[in-house]
Amino acid sequence: MHIKTTKCNHFCLVATVTNQEVFERPEARASFESLFRSFDPEVSFQFFKSFRRVRINFGDALAAAEARLRLHKSDFNGKEMRLYFAQSVHIGSPRLEPPKPDKQFLISPPASPPVGWQQAQDAMPVVNYDLLCAISKLGPGEKYELHTGTPTTPSVVVHVCESGQDSSEGEEDNEGATRPPRPKIIQTRRPDFTPGVMH
Repeated sequence: MHIKTTKCNHFCLVATVTNQEVFERPEARASFESLFRSFDPEVSFQFFKSFRRVRINFGDALAAAEARLRLHKSDFNGKEMRLYFAQSVHIGSPRLEPPKPDKQFLISPPASPPVGWQQAQDAMPVVNYDLLCAISKLGPGEKYELHTGTPTTPSVVVHVCESGQDSSEGEEDNEGATRPPRPKIIQTRRPDFTPGVMH
């Protein structure tokens, strides 16, 4: 969290000037400057026309305070002039701070494991011997129910397909029986092409 601090500059005044002649006419500017040169001959000015402000920099804090006491809310060319001490606002730290330690884990993993950490041993793979035994007893064309269905869950049934190896003749297997012909996979027909206007 950044902390906002405001520091008052006792050597600098800011004047709010509603009279635009100060920014446009050299005579009015010289008259305005002469008001403050009576307090400090080395005073300097910075004119900000867009903000209708003039920054007046004094070399002595007492001269700046006396000028504010005498000229605050005074009349200048028929308009009221107000004077304020300039303030410098500082937000946060003068340098870039590193992120807080509680959020560093989001940036990168830690360089080393924490103290006391030990690697977990992998468990032995689980082999369901009952399932392997039941599948080994199945023959081609038979089925085996792995899970009996309930009113809320379906049943799981394994259907064992016949062997896909063809004999050398392609029509008879080792026992001499003929195989049924394999179903032919019918490809999906492509839609008819209708020439259109290409833009």
